[in-house]
Amino acid sequence: MPRDDLCRAVYPGTFDPVTNGHISLIERACHLFDEVVVAVARGDGKTTLFDFERRIELMELAVSDLTDAGRIKVTGFDGLTADLVKELNARAIVRGLRAVSDFEYEFQMALMNRKMAREVETVFLMPALSWVYLSSSLVKDVARNKGLVADLVPTAVNEALAEILGIDQ
Repeated sequence: MPRDDLCRAVYPGTFDPVTNGHISLIERACHLFDEVVVAVARGDGKTTLFDFERRIELMELAVSDLTDAGRIKVTGFDGLTADLVKELNARAIVRGLRAVSDFEYEFQMALMNRKMAREVETVFLMPALSWVYLSSSLVKDVARNKGLVADLVPTAVNEALAEILGIDQ
């Protein structure tokens, strides 16, 4: 059972794969909350490059070296984010905004989550300016076309992409 005295936030996503933009958001969230639970979604209708267990493993590797690693928990989940947030007794859902184009979708999600979990707030964070353009889809596209992504993703993710796509590094 999660401790009730922590100000906990949940950062949900598919993370296929985790990028440096995601890591930037996790670091920023650690400045605001006592504990950040990175919740890797089994899937929301998306076809993923990495299977569920591998995405959890890659996220665990990606956050293990962060300064605040002891305050970051990684978990997998299936179902509604609102249900997970209630189960974990979290106060907030962290979502990333890169550009205005993200806002409408994220706003709709935030309103639905509020309807299902009224006591939970959605907090929108922007990644560091150097990662504003970055998305998992772009990383996969570049990697599939044999472009270099080593500076866009954590080392373990770069290695996993090379392995799954059969790319020499």
